[in-house]
Amino acid sequence: MSNMMKTVAIAGAVTAALAAQATTAQAAGAKEKCFGVALAGENDCAAGEGTTCKGTSKVDYQGNAWTLVDEGTCTEIDLPEMADGTERRGSPEPLDRDLPA
Repeated sequence: MSNMMKTVAIAGAVTAALAAQATTAQAAGAKEKCFGVALAGENDCAAGEGTTCKGTSKVDYQGNAWTLVDEGTCTEIDLPEMADGTERRGSPEPLDRDLPA
């Protein structure tokens, strides 16, 4: 096989591998942090004060604890109302609600 044919074959293989990787990333979907939507003990890492890492949130919907959700869905997640009847929503930023005592 000539050097030119080898170069073309390698370039084709690299292109195919890059295309497959891009397709896999798109299929997996982008994720974003969403605060205030995780149940107690089900948050992802790097939660807020009073937690150390994954699974350490103390209360349901803890405002300073986050979990990864599909990008663009954070504020649309259906959550129960707070005890006083106020609507509860997720946020891309930490919240001052539902914090452990």
